[in-house]
Amino acid sequence: MASSVTLPRYSPTFKLRNGNLGFSSHSSSSSSISSSCCSYLPSCSFDNRRDFSVNFCILSGMNHNIWKNQSLRAQSMTTTQGNFTPPMESSNVKDEPDHLLVLVHGILASPNDWTYVEAELKKRLGRNFLIFASSCNTYTKTFTGIDGAGKRLAEEVTQVVRKTESLKRISFLAHSLGGLFARHAVAVLYSPNDASSGSELSESLAFLANANSKKTSSSLNQGMIAGLEPINFITLASPHLGVRGKKQLPFLLGVPFLERLAAPIAPILAGRTGSQLFLTDGKPNKPPLLLRMASDCEDGKFISALGAFRCRIVYANVSYDHMVGWRTSSIRREKELVKPPQRSLDGYKHVVDVDYYPPVSSNGPHFPPEAAKAKETAQKAPNTQNTLEYHDIMEDEMIRGLQQLGWKKVDVSFHSTFWAFFAHNNIHVKNEWFHNAGAGVVAHVADSLKQQEKQHGSSSSFIAASL
Repeated sequence: MASSVTLPRYSPTFKLRNGNLGFSSHSSSSSSISSSCCSYLPSCSFDNRRDFSVNFCILSGMNHNIWKNQSLRAQSMTTTQGNFTPPMESSNVKDEPDHLLVLVHGILASPNDWTYVEAELKKRLGRNFLIFASSCNTYTKTFTGIDGAGKRLAEEVTQVVRKTESLKRISFLAHSLGGLFARHAVAVLYSPNDASSGSELSESLAFLANANSKKTSSSLNQGMIAGLEPINFITLASPHLGVRGKKQLPFLLGVPFLERLAAPIAPILAGRTGSQLFLTDGKPNKPPLLLRMASDCEDGKFISALGAFRCRIVYANVSYDHMVGWRTSSIRREKELVKPPQRSLDGYKHVVDVDYYPPVSSNGPHFPPEAAKAKETAQKAPNTQNTLEYHDIMEDEMIRGLQQLGWKKVDVSFHSTFWAFFAHNNIHVKNEWFHNAGAGVVAHVADSLKQQEKQHGSSSSFIAASL
């Protein structure tokens, strides 16, 4: 059984349903709204210590007309398939990107999945963003394990940063399994203030951090990601709590017999990634990878790395997502799921609700002896009872770890669309013709990124004026 820990209960304190982005807050006795991410205050971070840059972000040569006559696919080809091409320079104007946005696709996918998103973000965000679609984990490479894919992604991002000297900030936007790849990668790329060298990659990160520390608004108190200031970490329908348990893998229809069979079959069909998603990886006495990724441990500073980002947002499909359930993609317990509004937010079709959950004090997740015993039983002789018992323990511990950070949670509902059962692909418009119902979600993501960019600019201007 799960350890007896009194967990704070969330209660909504306010909602803004008429505003563009929508916003509501959940408070707890053990947390302070001043330490939240994604708030509308200039100062918002993991430990309430954020220094802002005295540098102005100078944007020039913003001529959007050159984009208007290009096709949608042509617009995205500069970044698709792992290619990255900084904006062209003219003899009179130097217009270089300073914010790297990394797009990470999901299982059995490729950078082509981001074709629509890339084009839309380029139009909406402007040229100070370098949009890079990762290509290091395409198709069956997604079966080699979350940790292996995360390391490859970290190496790929490091190469991009080294080749683009103008970069100062970094954000991640990931879909489905890509969200777990990104969570692991940022821990590999994380450089705390007291970072010490060891491996070739850590030495590269230390070099990048030192090179960029003079041109970024981060004081390294929160740490750096790939030597850059971390701004946004956004996931779309990602299984943060794994896929084990009732309706966490919706196409099994919650049928106990099918869910019991899924765990032993998963490693056969999806390799190491399958066992990690079902929380059966490793020896019985060792915590599963996803539980370790909800803490700072010997494998990596997973929570510190996520906490370094100014804003963390999870988008979750309320229903009709056949791959990832609402609970796991929104990092909520079953009892915290309430029927969402039917009406979309103004200007963002199918985005039905936005809640903010401030951080909750916790001593982090644990792997108690009963969990090890339940894991061993689930590995050797799975049945409905021990499977549910093990998952209940793990789910609660993972949430305890992840809720040490503040999260903005965005609920999406495609119930009114003709292709509602395509929700998992609709949410990031995998194909412009079949999944265009998610255009409102992409617009919401773009405006969230723009909002953080404006807050960064206004904060820098404020401090520069006070010096």
